[in-house]
Amino acid sequence: MYDRRRVTDQQQTILIAASGAVPALIVMAYFDWLDRKRPEPRSLRRKAAFFGMLSVIPVLLIDGGLMKAFAGKAEAAGPYHVALFQAFIVAAMVEEFCKIGVVYWSVWNKKEFDERMDGIVYAARAGLGFALVENILYMSQQGDLKAAAFVWTLRALLAVPGHAVWTGIMGYLVARRRFDKRGPGFLGGYLIAVFLHGAYDVSIFLQVPLRADGMDALAGGLLLVPLVVTFIGWRTIRRMARTALKLDDASEAASGHTATKSAT
Repeated sequence: MYDRRRVTDQQQTILIAASGAVPALIVMAYFDWLDRKRPEPRSLRRKAAFFGMLSVIPVLLIDGGLMKAFAGKAEAAGPYHVALFQAFIVAAMVEEFCKIGVVYWSVWNKKEFDERMDGIVYAARAGLGFALVENILYMSQQGDLKAAAFVWTLRALLAVPGHAVWTGIMGYLVARRRFDKRGPGFLGGYLIAVFLHGAYDVSIFLQVPLRADGMDALAGGLLLVPLVVTFIGWRTIRRMARTALKLDDASEAASGHTATKSAT
């Protein structure tokens, strides 16, 4: 028998899940706008984003192995250790490694990767590809429109830009090391990204044990951490983008010609 309500509910679930892609696409457009003077080829930008989406697969596999190997020890140590383990190891270390790995694997050796700003653009794309899939998965778990709207708004303002920022910072520092032989490079950028990502997540993961122990005030205060981390990260990546563009302009002027890139 045809159940119109069931079909409608299924369609609503699909639409809610699909809406999770929107914030990542918007932030991608923003980074493209920042790089509008000498834009990267669309094909490479799409490639970085696509492989960023695929990076969800190794993340899930590695996380599953880590949880199986170490979660029992973390649980034995207590819920606070579990929160730290999940935030800094399972989430931050694994995800950031896989996201920046996408950049190395897909575009690092391309001739079009010839400017400092390119490190930000491609890394942010990879991070946003990951965030797009992650956000769709989160949205698919929302049971009603009110909950979906709340989660969508929070993640659009915090988690999705966060993924772009954390990986984008790595991309910038790697590019500075490549073109200028300056800065902490991959290792330093990776550690910064892991710290910011882990601090963001642990403030959320600690909510349950803190409230279970009656520390509601501390738990509430920690909810400010994602706001602070996202704000600081966003200001940092904007400042890095300005520096990268200024240095790229100077390099172009010194070379005496205008760089051109294929738009395909």
